Amino acid sequence: MHHFIVNASIQIVPIVMDRHPYVWVDEAIAIIQQSGIEYEVGPFATVIEGKYDAVMQVIQAINEHLYQLGCAEWIQNIQLQIRSNTDITGLEKIQKFQQ
Repeated sequence: MHHFIVNASIQIVPIVMDRHPYVWVDEAIAIIQQSGIEYEVGPFATVIEGKYDAVMQVIQAINEHLYQLGCAEWIQNIQLQIRSNTDITGLEKIQKFQQ
């Protein structure tokens, strides 16, 4: 798409009872951690930040990993913010609220 930094919020909601849902969520977070992309884990979602292609690769890798591990069903909620001509960072959006 382009070479600017984008950010995304990713939430995994397992629709299975074979394991505690946090186990599946932890698997998704492990993929994000291994990707080398910038991230921040939150109580409801994880925010990632990087070049568009890298962010989309992480999203795809999470789905593939859960599939390969046998997770029968999940919802992946994604919010993706993109600017056409410059970077968009999470810090830019929250900096005025930090103490």
